[in-house]
Amino acid sequence: MSYQVLARKWRPKNFTQVVGQGHVLRVLVNGLNQGRVHHAYLFTGTRGVGKTTLARIIAKCLNCETGISSQPCGQCDACREIDEGRFVDLIEVDAASRTKVEDTRELLENVQYAPTRGRHKVYLIDEVHMLSGHSFNALLKTLEEPPPHVKFLLATTDPQRLPVTVLSRCLQFNLKCIPVQTISAQLRYIVEKELVEADKTALNLLAKAADGSMRDALSLLDQAIAFGKGQVAEAAVNDMLGSIPKTHFSALVLALAANDITAVMECVAGLAEQSADFHGVLVELLSLFHQVALYQSVPQAVDQETMDTELISKLAAAMSPEDLQLFYQIALMGRRDLPLVPDPKAGFEMILLRMLSFKPLKASALTGKEPVSVPSETVPPRSDSKPKPRQPKARAQPSTKQPSTVRKGPATASVTGPAESDLDWPSVLRQLGLRGVAYALASNLSLKSRRPGEICLVLEAQHAQIRTKNAEARLQQALASYFSEDLRLRIDVESHAAETPAQRQNRSQAEKQQVAEQSIENDYLIQGLKERFGAKIVPGSVRPVTDTED
Repeated sequence: MSYQVLARKWRPKNFTQVVGQGHVLRVLVNGLNQGRVHHAYLFTGTRGVGKTTLARIIAKCLNCETGISSQPCGQCDACREIDEGRFVDLIEVDAASRTKVEDTRELLENVQYAPTRGRHKVYLIDEVHMLSGHSFNALLKTLEEPPPHVKFLLATTDPQRLPVTVLSRCLQFNLKCIPVQTISAQLRYIVEKELVEADKTALNLLAKAADGSMRDALSLLDQAIAFGKGQVAEAAVNDMLGSIPKTHFSALVLALAANDITAVMECVAGLAEQSADFHGVLVELLSLFHQVALYQSVPQAVDQETMDTELISKLAAAMSPEDLQLFYQIALMGRRDLPLVPDPKAGFEMILLRMLSFKPLKASALTGKEPVSVPSETVPPRSDSKPKPRQPKARAQPSTKQPSTVRKGPATASVTGPAESDLDWPSVLRQLGLRGVAYALASNLSLKSRRPGEICLVLEAQHAQIRTKNAEARLQQALASYFSEDLRLRIDVESHAAETPAQRQNRSQAEKQQVAEQSIENDYLIQGLKERFGAKIVPGSVRPVTDTED
């Protein structure tokens, strides 16, 4: 008897054997059990996720001699003939080889005739997106109102190419890429049944290489068994896939984390000697950096089955979240640019050197002093110690109190009722240590009034979308800590009477931009270039020099 490949031998024969597509199975099973069977189904998804398999199982469910249900017997003549691909009433069509309208018309000529053996005549059209426009038009009427004994099962890897008129006539099911963990578990089940000795790590490597396709995973498993002479070992699978051994990869990333340039270059040289695929190594780096970032934030989210948790924990302790994000971004951009370099090894080395070059060095390591933090232009520095509120001046009597004056650019504006007439809202904001949406909300507020136990701020209606309960609660908590009292925060939506911190920053940036442009215009070198060569300043290219660039 000839050998049957694993992808065909282990093709699911019923819904219970299908893995990774629970969202689709639920609809199909319930519909079949309730007798709510549609006349046209469309299965979409990448290769090897089960589109044709599900279509054949539905054909068995509809034609099983025991009756229509979600559990075909698998023993009757109809079930066995469908499994063997010789059931006369299951017409499988490869649309890629029958794209002409004449082929479609010939196919539809037999639709009106009753099935020969089964209960339903089932048309399974694979890669249906390959049909021509005229073929789709010829199919539309029959697809919308087929005879009661006809069912259409369509499968495609590119649903974007299907006309909307076809999509509207079908029940559409999008099959997902199968997760690595699910593929790995299925491979372990299969090797146990096949009595094949296999390493768990080797099966994980095959599951990753399958890229979401169960059929690809089974084909790779077939190849690995042959490559390893009946065994599936990690070293053999690494050789077969052209991937690097775990020890070499671990040495590389640990050298990166330790900022050891010499060790990093030695690791790259070792990879080159093994003819490693540097693009694949970058993909592995990206996957590892992602898992380390998860471990630092949400340890339970780390993939315990397919990832090296020991290496992940070491890197999480050795690398700061900031360095990790920097490395990830550089690796991501390097993956895009690597095909452009003349030598993949040199390109990979430059990516790693870029990681180490841009990695911030602590000042204490260079000078023995504590590092100095540079505040961001848009986010104020976080204060480690609790900020101290300004001491308010003596309050004026209510009967004689005059409106306080708040400066707004070159003009002034009156603010009625502040209990602390010298309260500078931008100065207070810089000491609150807010971040994110809370800081965005606070920077667009202006002071309206401040009384014991209460502060009232103003927000214009155009910024109402940044006012969320969470941001408001964080602002209220920061203000209560700043003033050292139980404080009630009130935000009124109206026109600002005073300049907000955001407006002040925008005005300051506009003034700096204007000064910079004027300075360039007045520069004698620039004027000389204009006069002699007709040079022009590119609009938008002038920007003011910040403190960090001086």
